[in-house]
Amino acid sequence: MPDMTLIVRNLSAGYPGRPIIRDLTLPEITGGGVTALVGPNAAGKSTLLLALAGLLRVRGEVRFGGHDLLRLGAAERASLVTFMPQALPQGVALTVLDSVIAAFKASALDESGSDDVRRRAVTTLDRLGIAALALEQLDRLSGGQRQLVSLAQALVREPRLLLLDEPTSALDLRHQVIVMTLVRALAAEGRAVVVVMHDLNLAARWADRVIVFGSGTVAAAGSPAEALTPEVIAEVYGVAARVERCSQSSLQVVVDRALPDRVSS
Repeated sequence: MPDMTLIVRNLSAGYPGRPIIRDLTLPEITGGGVTALVGPNAAGKSTLLLALAGLLRVRGEVRFGGHDLLRLGAAERASLVTFMPQALPQGVALTVLDSVIAAFKASALDESGSDDVRRRAVTTLDRLGIAALALEQLDRLSGGQRQLVSLAQALVREPRLLLLDEPTSALDLRHQVIVMTLVRALAAEGRAVVVVMHDLNLAARWADRVIVFGSGTVAAAGSPAEALTPEVIAEVYGVAARVERCSQSSLQVVVDRALPDRVSS
């Protein structure tokens, strides 16, 4: 099994005139598990994924599996890393199947024949339970269906590092379970999976490791029980919460109230 360790050191990233992340260093993220990035809006979670995917100009060190991701060309990076955005662009005149095939062909390093690529795309759609949508136009799908198609586009190249930005945000409860079950199965095959999540209970239930962001920095990291403590949640989110075990021993976060706004002296 090749090395599947993601190393991020002294990373700075953002947008013109608006830096978001400054000198960020993460705990090493290894393959075989799901790492959830959680934190309030504008904390830097999605910016980090965009930086790791090569979609932002960054400074620092980003290595994966012995590769310096900041020095790889787009095709080489695409053969290792795949990014799923929060939403697909609107107005794309493609069928679901064609969009997944196009996502696969984005890696110019692959020389599979057209029939092989088509079979691979259909297999990916089937794995997500949306093969019946293969010939539907993207712009006619519901938000939840589009999110599943976006996940199919991310999975079709079977990346070693999978970056998912809120993959369950538009899904109903059943499809949330289906998607997160698949995400865990993909990680169990040895991949490194990094997922931005807003729902702390989903993160506690499905992630092996949680990294809590606050204003572009790491506020806590570790197992869900280590990272999601009432103290950390109060500091980062500004709410009073209880972290308890349910009857099935799963960790649950129960938010009781908002804390008073802090006033700087």
